[in-house]
Amino acid sequence: MSDQSRLLTQRRFLPYFLTQAFGAFNDNIYKNVLLILFAFAAPGALPVDSDLIINLAAGLFILPFFLFSATAGVITDKYDKATIMRVVKMAEIVIMSLAAFAFISENYLMLLILLFLMGTQSAFFGPAKYALLPEQLKKEELVSGNALVETGTFLAILIGTLLAGVIANQEQATYIAAISVVSFAVIGYLCSQGIPATKPRNPDLKFKWQPVRQTRKTLAIARKDKTVFQCILGISWFWFLGASYLTQFPNFAKLHLGGNAASVSFLLTLFSIGIAIGSLLCDRMSGHRIEPGIVPLGSMGITLFGAGLMFSTPSSLPETQSIVAFVTDPQLLSVFVCLTMLGVSGGIFIVPLYAMMQHRAKETERAQVIAANNIWNAIFMVISAISGIVVLAVLEFTIPQFFLILSVLNLVVVIYLYAQAPDFFWRFMVWLVSHTMYRVTHKNLTNIPEKGGALIVCNHVSYMDALLLAGACPRPIRFLMDRDIYNLPMIRSFCRACKVVPIDATDRRSIMKAFVDVSKQLERGDVVCVFPEGQLTYDGEMGPFMRGIDLIIKRSPVPVIPVAIQGLWGSIFSREGGRALLKVPKRFWSKVTIVAGQPVQPEDTNSSHLREEVLKLRGDSR
Repeated sequence: MSDQSRLLTQRRFLPYFLTQAFGAFNDNIYKNVLLILFAFAAPGALPVDSDLIINLAAGLFILPFFLFSATAGVITDKYDKATIMRVVKMAEIVIMSLAAFAFISENYLMLLILLFLMGTQSAFFGPAKYALLPEQLKKEELVSGNALVETGTFLAILIGTLLAGVIANQEQATYIAAISVVSFAVIGYLCSQGIPATKPRNPDLKFKWQPVRQTRKTLAIARKDKTVFQCILGISWFWFLGASYLTQFPNFAKLHLGGNAASVSFLLTLFSIGIAIGSLLCDRMSGHRIEPGIVPLGSMGITLFGAGLMFSTPSSLPETQSIVAFVTDPQLLSVFVCLTMLGVSGGIFIVPLYAMMQHRAKETERAQVIAANNIWNAIFMVISAISGIVVLAVLEFTIPQFFLILSVLNLVVVIYLYAQAPDFFWRFMVWLVSHTMYRVTHKNLTNIPEKGGALIVCNHVSYMDALLLAGACPRPIRFLMDRDIYNLPMIRSFCRACKVVPIDATDRRSIMKAFVDVSKQLERGDVVCVFPEGQLTYDGEMGPFMRGIDLIIKRSPVPVIPVAIQGLWGSIFSREGGRALLKVPKRFWSKVTIVAGQPVQPEDTNSSHLREEVLKLRGDSR
């Protein structure tokens, strides 16, 4: 049974998953039935023009995220999140009961007001929804949980949107809509009753109704951690792109693909299923852990397949009179592939960002960080609407050209984000090496402590050692590295991003300075790796640098974990048989195993014992 399937059978996740899925489902039934009724309302039934009221409806749903997200974040950090979710779902029943009356009486003004209240309910639900996950799931389950949440959310949006179209086309549409929204609200509330209670993370937090001041404070909290803020910007950019594409689907299908209303639903289905596949695929690609290295892979896919939408759009309008003809038209196959892969790339892009944001945010401020994320999401979605108007209506670009502009913008934005948080790019390089050039397996890496300072002692046989170790370890590793390698072009920027400590094994002053730097990192609670050779080995034997470990541990007593890399001696990046990179390797696509031994406590640490432990783990693989 996979980790995802296992989560769906457990009480700590299944009621939560169903609650949030039914929430997204009901939101989209209500919102889309309402928009369809507005679009086809009888003359004089609406107080203003239908186009204006449709845009007003979109604005009324998103406005509460600006007004109430900060308040929701504070309340969620202060009280039990499960209780908040139940209260919000009870409020949904009340709102939907009023909506049922408004549907039956065709009171459009009341329906608009209730749409604003539904947006308010969603604004309060969001921080509890995402802040609850890290409390109910283990760290290694967080990516799986987020993958399922994103999959459930987008499939719920898809099914809710399609069902709204079916309901709106019925003779008794208002009655069916009334019964549906109340029924699904009740189901969502009943599901929420199974969510386990959680401990309030910040019960002493003071709350005052000061929307503007609290919003500024909430946004400031999100900026305190640079990586968290970059995650928020990345997630918001995803919603900018998502809103931009989804808004253009109707006219894109009609004006450029020769489609009808059913064709629009088909495009939405491909995009949503793509995101669901990408979200689930992300969990497998990341090895069921938080892996920022696959975020650039998703962003590159968004640029590539977004641009592909323009270049695959037929130059002449296809003649597709039915949905069957539309789906089977060979001219449109590349469009469908690009659209699906765009969704897959989006799922790969967004899941690690959500997981990293949740994990890195302080427990006492996590809901406020997520509230800040919701505010930024809303801002980017508003900018998305304005951008579409400017590019398509003012500058008079075509929709395929707009898709190309979005792809170019995505490339620019992600380059900026990776320049601000280079860990994403370098983790991608680590992921790429460990999943393409080598078949890497791990043994007993759970021996590395989850928290606190720890020193890893590992054999050093190739130029790939640091990359593969960094990719294998569930925590970031700070390396002690030979200064000559540290100063190589391109390598230097990687070393700085990863806070590598340079050392010259022939210079006593350099050695002592490096030991001091390593001690500081250990005292901060980091994991540091020392290669006992002091430099890349020429003969595969352990060097004399082991004695330095005694000095480090004496200064900073932390657990020491012996680690061995098996399978790299004799590869093209090792010095076995000649200079690295300038010889024919014994083997390609090596199978590499990284093995961790039992932690050695500081009081039991001595260099001779550690050397023997690493040799034992290494076996005869050098």
